[in-house]
Amino acid sequence: MSTLIIISTLPIILLYIGLYKAQKALLPVTIIGLLVALGLAIAQWNNNAQPIYHGMMLFDNFSIAFSSITIISTVLILLLSKGYFEKISSHIAEYYAIILFSLAGIIVMVSFYNLTMLFIGIEIMSVSLYILAGIKKSDFASNEAALKYFLMGAFSTGFLLFGITLLYGASGSFNLEIIRNWVLDHPRNIDPMFYTGLLLIIVGLCFKVGAAPFHFWTPDVYEGSPTLITAFMSTVVKTAGFAAFLRLFTACFAPIADFWVPVLLVITIITLFIGNITALYQHSFKRMLAFSSISHAGYLLFAIVALGASSANSVFIYATAYSIASIIAFGALILVQQQSGSDNFESFNGLSKKNPFLALVLTIGMLSLAGIPLTAGFIGKFFMFTGALKQYQVLLVILAVVNAVISIFYYFKVIIAMYFKDADRAELTIPVYYKFVLGLSAIITILIGIYPGFISGLI
Repeated sequence: MSTLIIISTLPIILLYIGLYKAQKALLPVTIIGLLVALGLAIAQWNNNAQPIYHGMMLFDNFSIAFSSITIISTVLILLLSKGYFEKISSHIAEYYAIILFSLAGIIVMVSFYNLTMLFIGIEIMSVSLYILAGIKKSDFASNEAALKYFLMGAFSTGFLLFGITLLYGASGSFNLEIIRNWVLDHPRNIDPMFYTGLLLIIVGLCFKVGAAPFHFWTPDVYEGSPTLITAFMSTVVKTAGFAAFLRLFTACFAPIADFWVPVLLVITIITLFIGNITALYQHSFKRMLAFSSISHAGYLLFAIVALGASSANSVFIYATAYSIASIIAFGALILVQQQSGSDNFESFNGLSKKNPFLALVLTIGMLSLAGIPLTAGFIGKFFMFTGALKQYQVLLVILAVVNAVISIFYYFKVIIAMYFKDADRAELTIPVYYKFVLGLSAIITILIGIYPGFISGLI
């Protein structure tokens, strides 16, 4: 609970710092505050947590693990923001504050034990992101991204809220434990209203995590938003969305898996093929990452479909691997965009000759996203596929492996551009913050790939 309090009050402190024009103190105070919140979260590990606030929240190991990875990812992304927001506006404090308000909503999302808190957490996160997507007020693409995100977000919220209402009407409670007990007490006599509510919740959550066929807002929003905000949405937000998805279905709906697993199986297969095949035809590196994030949502759905004892561990490993690799990709993209003003694959031509360090870390990130062995991405896919095979989802795993092969083609586009295509380019100046974040992320990616026990037994 201390973690949530700190992350909720830190934005207010940052706004006061901005009010007194102490711009240089914003980033250090933000990073220190987040590290303190991270330390307090880890300190609660294995504390036999019980639901608090009349069963509204539960800060157990599941919550602590996902809170930690979202905080660490946010710290890494904010370290890349040194000098970034200054180019957009002079009001820098507001940007840090809104990102942290969004993170506060994310902490609520991964710690809810009552459906009302799930809704509140999603809305705190979403409203902040609507603003962040459109912070480039003079950029038409950023304005369009914010409008599309707001309209689609409001639409998906309606599905989610109506689904929660129907669950309450059938079970008589918003509490996860009471809903689970109601399902166990009525194994063969469940109200059709309950099933309808469950389907609407699936639709609402699939909108939030960008799973097909509810993905159509994702590419345009990711492309139009500022690159740093896109990095935050595709890593921290997606991780929180799947953590909330998994907690809800693990706690409440496992006894009636025969009803909703076929629905998620279809969504998973559609998501994998739409994400990977569409990414093949992209000429923009940023838009390719947007479509690839859809395909990764498909892989993360494996854990929901399998819903075994290791599902939480699988989501945690995959989300960690995906987040770290994506931070590398977006960090490199920011640097290349600053030099060339473009995000096309051609912008990376010949990068290895002028900036071997940047080319190396980006190569590690691409290999991890493609699931090549000795990277964290391979370990994440291994755990996902293993969990699905335990539930005898052999066809699903075969289709996923085919999609993994497809993904190699578009991830290797940028590697080929960096190492095998020549271009007359100047050397990129890489700030110290970027070297630290990109180097650390690459080391973590390799470390998890070689020694998965580093994080595989946490949950």
